Amino acid sequence: MRIVVADDAVLLREGLIRLLEENGHQVVAAVADGPTLVDAIVEHRPDVSIVDVRMPPSHTDEGLRASVRARRLVPRSPILVLSQYVEVSYADDLLADRVGAIGYLLKDRVAEVADFLDTLTRVATGATVLDPEVVAQLVIRRGRAPLDSLTQREREVLALMAEGKSNTAIAKTMVVTDGAVEKHVKNIFTKLDLPPDEEQHRRVLAVLTYLRG
Repeated sequence: MRIVVADDAVLLREGLIRLLEENGHQVVAAVADGPTLVDAIVEHRPDVSIVDVRMPPSHTDEGLRASVRARRLVPRSPILVLSQYVEVSYADDLLADRVGAIGYLLKDRVAEVADFLDTLTRVATGATVLDPEVVAQLVIRRGRAPLDSLTQREREVLALMAEGKSNTAIAKTMVVTDGAVEKHVKNIFTKLDLPPDEEQHRRVLAVLTYLRG
């Protein structure tokens, strides 16, 4: 894949570049601030971009805001955001355009190389992937409408959907059949009043509902 890397920490940025190149990917641009990230995405149209949330000058949410701007200029441009801490509001903002191809991971996950690369690939192909720790924080906020109508099992399925897992992966995690998961997913779409649409789009809407639940 062709990848843009955005992180102002030189060691992490160079480490990511080396990791990606050793696994057969091409880093088409490596930048250290938000405006340059936007320019790089517009110029290179990468398969996916890896972006640190906090970059100069204020080290608050420049990477996030630059990602949102870039996706307005290059719709559906895949973005995998890395953060040092769990910031649920960041994930909500990233999903606001409802088109998927978004990932939100804690930086510690990079050390789990196989999982990190798998997440990168899934985001590049249009999936929505949230860090398990972010999902765990969302679990604390669950229980308010419109999620009240979901059964406990359906909430478990929706939580795994929020981690970007496919139906088959959810079935393996929950030790149930693919058919059982498909039934739960159909029920989730129905109870959340998500009309028939392209499957990935409805999954994004369901996760967005979970985020705001």
